Amino acid sequence: MGLFSGQFANVVEWEEYRDDLIFWKWSNDEIKKGSKLIIRPGQDAIFLYNGKREGIFTEEGEFDIESEIIPFLSTLKGFKFGFNSGLRAEVLFINTKEFTIKWGTKQAIHMPHPNLPGGLPIRVFGTFYCKVSDYLVLIDKIAGVKQQFSIDDVKERVVSILDQLLMKWIVKEGKDLFNLQANAYEIAKGIGEDLDMELIKIGMTVTGVNIASFNYPEEIQEMITKVASQSMVGDLGRYQTMSMIDGISKGSHRGSHMATDMAGMQVGMMMGQQMVQQMQQNQNQAGNQSYQQPQSTGTKPNFCPNCGTKINGANFCPNCGMKL
Repeated sequence: MGLFSGQFANVVEWEEYRDDLIFWKWSNDEIKKGSKLIIRPGQDAIFLYNGKREGIFTEEGEFDIESEIIPFLSTLKGFKFGFNSGLRAEVLFINTKEFTIKWGTKQAIHMPHPNLPGGLPIRVFGTFYCKVSDYLVLIDKIAGVKQQFSIDDVKERVVSILDQLLMKWIVKEGKDLFNLQANAYEIAKGIGEDLDMELIKIGMTVTGVNIASFNYPEEIQEMITKVASQSMVGDLGRYQTMSMIDGISKGSHRGSHMATDMAGMQVGMMMGQQMVQQMQQNQNQAGNQSYQQPQSTGTKPNFCPNCGTKINGANFCPNCGMKL
């Protein structure tokens, strides 16, 4: 309520503006002489009479009801009111921005899989974007029975059919259920088209859908990770070593000292075996490299091969006593 030009007046505006509201209906009984219409950025104002749209105002700013709004409305077909008494008309404020809504499956959906009789349980998370596209449909389907309409109302409508759409497009585009992320774009595109067909029924349109992640049960995800690791390593012995190291790491993080100690003993035994094998290999190499004695020529040397002393044909070295 406020005073304009010295007269009693009221202000027609979105008094309880919230970012999550798609539309809000001005709730006063009538618009009095001297009132002003206030439209903020990102808003449109629609004048309604008997549930029908009479005029749309899209420019932001303050507008005098008597001098700016009524002259325009009076030129419209069916609007036949002066200002001798209060103007009994509703004003619907529309939020024109694009809304971002996060979504996710409430429960896992079970995708058909030949090796899993009950199907593969998957949960999906993402976002979708929407905005108001048709005022007439929105007024006819929603504004006629609601005072306000929020993104939670849209989300509730979407989530009710999302599981069916996910099942449809994952089966159609998800050629490999264990690599759905690679097909996320095509799956999201198909879901967006179907969601748009649903929201058109209430005067809204879907401008985009993104899939953030596909989540498998923990045991399935661990299996996928191990298979991927094995294929990258390519060697069974190296894969077993990586599995053992991974077990040690997990044991330390989970506080399982027994598992860590046992894994450590296994690694120690393996290292010991490797050391023994290395020692045996070194000994064999040393045996193969035995000292080669010079072949006898039948004649005695002139010098001792041990200390180098001249021996003059003696049988023993006079200096070191080595037998010659």
